[in-house]
Amino acid sequence: MAVPKRKTSKSKRDKRRTHQKTEAPGLSTCSQCGEAKLPHNACSACGDYKGRNAIEVDDK
Repeated sequence: MAVPKRKTSKSKRDKRRTHQKTEAPGLSTCSQCGEAKLPHNACSACGDYKGRNAIEVDDK
């Protein structure tokens, strides 16, 4: 079984992990109400998707 000869330094370890970061999802605006929403999803504020009412939203 292979065993490392030397301890991996913090710098070397962190350079390897630079691409493992998470990104915030891209947001777009709803054409009906202007709220921020995920692309290709119905708006959670008004229920609109591609110019039609896709889901019923309770106004509270």
